[in-house]
Amino acid sequence: MSPSHPAPFGLVPGTAGSPVLLHVPHSSRTVPHDVREGILLDDEALESELDRITDSHTADLAARASAACASTPWRFVNGLSRLVVDPERFPDSREEMLAVGMGAVYTRTTLREPLRPPGADPQPLLDRWFHPYARAMTAAVDERLAATGRAVVIDVHSYPSAALPYELHGAGPRPPVCLGTDGFHTPPGLLARAEAEFARFGGTGLNSPFPGTYVPLKHYGRDARVSALMIEIRRDLYMTEPGGPAGPGLGMLASALAALVDWLTDE
Repeated sequence: MSPSHPAPFGLVPGTAGSPVLLHVPHSSRTVPHDVREGILLDDEALESELDRITDSHTADLAARASAACASTPWRFVNGLSRLVVDPERFPDSREEMLAVGMGAVYTRTTLREPLRPPGADPQPLLDRWFHPYARAMTAAVDERLAATGRAVVIDVHSYPSAALPYELHGAGPRPPVCLGTDGFHTPPGLLARAEAEFARFGGTGLNSPFPGTYVPLKHYGRDARVSALMIEIRRDLYMTEPGGPAGPGLGMLASALAALVDWLTDE
């Protein structure tokens, strides 16, 4: 059951001198009661949609990686499902996923079926959940900049082994690990190191099926001290799809992520 007043997000402190911020935006299945009332799906259909849309076990992955690091990174974890709001979307017309009803507030499901009533006003959800999240994430990046002179946002995601109807780039490659980059914020050295650390899982790919990475709008395209990389892990590497338990791959992936974080901290 979805709680009435869940914690919308949380910053888990790391070592004071660490520049690394592990961002986990899509790991939760929690939908508050009052938000649930505005969703058209019945309970069974909602659970199936959560299976498909949730990056299951990624919060655990980030926690395990953090525990294995020589210098603990900071973690910013979303406590709500992306069916409430998706904090990684642009909140305006720049967002390409608006084409399939999946902007900052989703109106369609992964199967392109109606999620919310026609004409539902997204603004209350943006004001209540999206904008506070964005402000808190911006503050977390600013704190790393103030403490260390740089910030590295590692976006931790997963994706299904088979494309879903909502995907705009689902016809492209689906490598074991997809690395999402930004031309301004992803340095070549960071990308190369990530490729090396995750190569043992069967190889990596670039920006397919999901491109880009998360940077707060305050810093986006402006502050080169903020580096960023998205790590999209194909779910069959570490869990039973679509929404089942994690397997031994989770621990091995956490070790690879920890090695990347340690390299970033020492860089």
